[in-house]
Amino acid sequence: MNSKQKKYGILAIILLLLILAVTFFMLNKKGTNIYKESLAKYSIKGDIEIIYPLYNTIFPLDIASPTFQWQDKADNVAQWVVLIKCGDKIEYVSDFLKEPKWKADSTDWEEIKAFSTGKTATVNIIGVRKDQPGKIYSGGKIQIVISKDSVAAPIFYRAVPLPFSFAVKNLGTISWRLGNVSSYEQSKILLTNLPVCGNCHSFSADGKIIGMDVDYANDKGSYFISNLTKQTDITVSKIMTWDDYKREDGEFTFGLLSSISPDGRYALSTVKDRSIFVKIENLEYSQLFFPIKGIIVVYDLKTKKFWALPGADNKDYCQSNPIWSPDGKTILFARANVYHNPEAEKSKDIILPVDYAKEFINGTKDFKFDIYKVPFNEGRGGEPVPLNGASANGMSNFFPKYSPDGKWIVFTQAKNFMLLQPDSKLYIMPSSGGTPRLMKCNNIGTMNSWHSWSPNGKWLVFSSKTKGAFTRLYLTHIDENGNDSPAILLENMNVRNRAANIPEFVNTKYDKMDKIVEKFIANDNYAVARGQEKLRLGDKAGALKELDKAIKLNPKDDISYNQRGIINTELGKFNEAIEDFTKVIALKPESFTAYHNRANVKIQMKDYTGAIADLNTALKINPKSSREYYSRAEAKFGMNDFKGAINDLNTNIRFDDKNVKSYSMRGTAKYNTEDYKGAIEDFNQSINLNPKDSSTYFKRALSKMQAGQMESALKDLKDAKNKGYKEAEDYINKFFKGK
Repeated sequence: MNSKQKKYGILAIILLLLILAVTFFMLNKKGTNIYKESLAKYSIKGDIEIIYPLYNTIFPLDIASPTFQWQDKADNVAQWVVLIKCGDKIEYVSDFLKEPKWKADSTDWEEIKAFSTGKTATVNIIGVRKDQPGKIYSGGKIQIVISKDSVAAPIFYRAVPLPFSFAVKNLGTISWRLGNVSSYEQSKILLTNLPVCGNCHSFSADGKIIGMDVDYANDKGSYFISNLTKQTDITVSKIMTWDDYKREDGEFTFGLLSSISPDGRYALSTVKDRSIFVKIENLEYSQLFFPIKGIIVVYDLKTKKFWALPGADNKDYCQSNPIWSPDGKTILFARANVYHNPEAEKSKDIILPVDYAKEFINGTKDFKFDIYKVPFNEGRGGEPVPLNGASANGMSNFFPKYSPDGKWIVFTQAKNFMLLQPDSKLYIMPSSGGTPRLMKCNNIGTMNSWHSWSPNGKWLVFSSKTKGAFTRLYLTHIDENGNDSPAILLENMNVRNRAANIPEFVNTKYDKMDKIVEKFIANDNYAVARGQEKLRLGDKAGALKELDKAIKLNPKDDISYNQRGIINTELGKFNEAIEDFTKVIALKPESFTAYHNRANVKIQMKDYTGAIADLNTALKINPKSSREYYSRAEAKFGMNDFKGAINDLNTNIRFDDKNVKSYSMRGTAKYNTEDYKGAIEDFNQSINLNPKDSSTYFKRALSKMQAGQMESALKDLKDAKNKGYKEAEDYINKFFKGK
């Protein structure tokens, strides 16, 4: 018997049951109450509750068949049958089912979609006994719609193990995937085993450019930007860092929640930020993470320049989560007052110490965001304006997303904070502002967030925890009036024991993306960058290990030797430093920096002759380097060649007349040549440039004593003593007793 004959046989049994049950299956058009009365009249209980999908769920035209699930309260039910009707016509009957769930095979599902597209279909579940085919024990029904609208775009997302503390220690277990709603196979893995943390991602409107957080060399501000191809390589040349914005400030940054402009020209991010970040050993909500300060900065991919966006750069506020309008003319962002804690601010760490986050953890302090909008104005910004309906409502509002036609905004709302909040819900409202409407797709009693519009504006994907600790991806339909439908679980995008999060639609074909490949780890440039980052964080030993690795990967890289030489110098490993700088000179004989660095190490080793030889070579390479004259003066001073030191310092000061150390050293050299008047003049200059240096007052006092200016010398000694120079008191007691 073929499947079609089998299906007609089952239909015959169902028709027999229909006769015995007297119109049980003929759904009464007068309503649900009469339907229930009919069940009661013929002793058939409506005990089946269909758990999924929910009533009036709308499925996209291109989705793979869903798994219907139900609960049957009736006793003695051994199997079930699914019957689907459009109007009064029975269009489909399933095989007998031994479990309270049903998933049509691909052929049957295409048949079901063919007769129900654009129509309301009624799905009936009937509970029966196989040994009593004439008896119906239970029944239940729902209505669904197969939309004429397709999704027509894949979904890029991340799959992460929990709790978060485990994921951080096992970064290779995280994967980035591409899901296709029409596929019966699990979503394909594009990227995995990335040994650094990767996070938020976004795409240009045409799906041709990707931007993604990648902590290159442990630099939390690193951001990967690339054209999307079938295989997209993550290479050093495609990575920039938000830390380069005003790096001279010495403030670190995470570069939070960055986003690429619709045309792919610009990127926006939160920088100069600070965050609450607490790992919580709880599988369901294993971290509390949200920014408490930060401004929004623009990066121009064409010019490689950074600047703060006016209107979102007020340091009195935390400004984060920038989102572009479809035309790129307006920016939405979340804003809150900066959190100040004088004790905590003594630390420069971008993560607030946990001790100062306790009031947020225990719920005694609120931190709420409002959504603001500001014109982009080609990067010139403008006046920030609160978005009516998503601000000043006593709640925290964040993650706004424009519909592709710019008509609607969907945003997330919770009692407090941002990111992973157990009470977060999705709201929709007109993009101009207004009264937000709680969306039907929200799964009750759990987190709903991380949403993205399909390129055609008909569907919204989001993450939710309704099925347990691990977030899963859901889909809802949104019509032209902003009405949404109950959520659809994207079953093939579920990854066992992984949280599916940060879903983003990509405006491309599923088969246009196959791999994203990391190509920077086994690279000497990467090791050098890691070394520099560790050095910036004060981890000199760690930096040294990274540079050892870089040199092993590329023994002819002069930059690695030079950097290692600098660290060895700072660690007091002078012989090793000399070897490193000598290697640089062998690889690059005209390296001014190597001669300079080697000379300074030799000065610290008191090899003044060797230092002068290196400095002479450095000056041949760059005769106008003021610091070489200063260093050579140091070496000559160490050899008691005070006149030679004075000559070099004269040249140094001609190039740099604001160098305090130069005047102080020249004054000391003149003192040693008994030029006390000249020494006093240099110490005067030094004090004018730095009036807080106690040692200079003491030196000037000694010069004045030699010049016979005793009253003025006493004043300098008292000033030196008051500024902390202890030896000054001995001189006062010895030479100015009683004064």
